[in-house]
Amino acid sequence: QLRLVESGGGLVQPGGSLRLSCAASGFTLDGHAIAWYRQAPGKRREGISCMDRDGGSTSYADSVNGRFTISRDSAKNTASLQMNSLKPEDTAVYYCAVGSLYCSGYLELPWVNYWGQGTQVTVSS
Repeated sequence: QLRLVESGGGLVQPGGSLRLSCAASGFTLDGHAIAWYRQAPGKRREGISCMDRDGGSTSYADSVNGRFTISRDSAKNTASLQMNSLKPEDTAVYYCAVGSLYCSGYLELPWVNYWGQGTQVTVSS
C-alpha cells in the first residue's frame, strides 16, 4: 500500500520554528519530485515548496521563500520541511505529496499523484 504520512505539526508562537516530516511507505521517494502544500480555513490548497527527484532543484512560493527549507533523506525514505520565523498567516493544514520527476507544474493540484493525510500547524500567541 502506498502511503505518505506527515508528522511534526502543532502549536507554535509567532517567530518560532517547526519541522514537518513526511514518511513514505510502499514506494521509494527517490523516484519522485516531492512537494509541500498547505490549506488554510476557507482558502484553496496552495503549493509552497518542491524538490526535484534528484534534489538538484528546489522551488518556493514567495510567501515562504527565505523562511522554509525543503529536504529529503533517501536513506530514511522521508522528506522534511523546516519552517522558521513562522507567522500567524502560516496557520494551515500542511500536506506532503509526490508527483512527476520534476517540479514543473507542481503549483497545479493535478500534478500530484499521491497525497499525505495532512498535519495541522497553528501559529498563535
